[in-house]
Amino acid sequence: MLLSPLAVKRVCAPVFCRRTAARFGSLARKGLILQSTSNSVYENLAVEDWIHDHMDLEQKNVLFLWRNSPTVVIGRHQNPWKECNLHLMREKGIGLARRRSGGGTVFHDLGNINFTFFTPKKKYDRMENLHLVIRALKSLEPSLDVQATQRYDLLLEGKYKISGTAAKLGRTVAYHHCTLLCSADSWLIPVVLRSPYDGIQSNATPSVPSLVKNLSQAHPSLTCEAVMDAVANEYSLQYDDKPNVHVVDPRDEMLFPGITHKKKELCTWDWIYGKTPKFDVQKSFQILHKNIVVDGKLNMSIKNGYIESCVMALPSHWLSEQHCWELQNSLLGSKYCPGEIVFLVTTLLRTFPDDDELHTKWNMLCEKLVSIM
Repeated sequence: MLLSPLAVKRVCAPVFCRRTAARFGSLARKGLILQSTSNSVYENLAVEDWIHDHMDLEQKNVLFLWRNSPTVVIGRHQNPWKECNLHLMREKGIGLARRRSGGGTVFHDLGNINFTFFTPKKKYDRMENLHLVIRALKSLEPSLDVQATQRYDLLLEGKYKISGTAAKLGRTVAYHHCTLLCSADSWLIPVVLRSPYDGIQSNATPSVPSLVKNLSQAHPSLTCEAVMDAVANEYSLQYDDKPNVHVVDPRDEMLFPGITHKKKELCTWDWIYGKTPKFDVQKSFQILHKNIVVDGKLNMSIKNGYIESCVMALPSHWLSEQHCWELQNSLLGSKYCPGEIVFLVTTLLRTFPDDDELHTKWNMLCEKLVSIM
């Protein structure tokens, strides 16, 4: 049987790709492949922003390959307190980032690959991109059971999610990015992506929990390096090019003028937490003090990540209304985060230097506040 020229190219195409340093002025291909040298989620998200804002995507499509150190990445319109276990993340040094696209929350580490497909808006097609990834995976393991869903996820063996999708559509350009679990920490994923915080009322976009599995569990040959090469190879076939991955450093201001500013913005508290849609916290709690259980209630409204209103209901025989009001009033306008709450309460305690009993009670309330943040 004779094979068509395209089929011959598919059979003979090498799995490995040549990698070179990039200088955009010399790159005229219609399909450009970039791979980041950085494992910083903020630097890699900044590259996405830069490509979206500055590259001429009417003339060429771009595939960006990147991996991150352990990080939880939430969607543009999500609430981190609803999406993940911030206490555990702080304890284990896991970062938090908010991307500019919508969609749900994902866990990144070096066992997870991120692909970003940039196109003109009129050529934006998420399903086509997912089918490209499937073809790449099957080029490595033809028997692999992987399918795309109507939600633009990739499922392994019909039930395990190995890839989630998000996108951003600009005026003339668009990008679609997806994850791919190769050898991520499968113990951490369900624990980190489970919020321990209750009593939060929010209209933020919720994530849809899913069973997950690593590709390496299905076939040990499906390493991150092999999969990235296979996807780059498949992407190149669309443009009749040899696989040629251009390595880029997101810190290179010569290559990406202004990118440092983009990264700084993505790192800020006001972006990561402050862009959370307005939400309310309604919480009942108990405090054990001198072998007596004290019942309390807390109602807060959080806007742009700052405490807009705060009402605590406590027995007046345990804490006077005046002292309760002083604590509430000190919290107004502050960031909804543990560090700031501890600082504010510590500052407030100095106004009553000799009242040990009040210090004890305010410290106990401070611990309750920190536990819900």
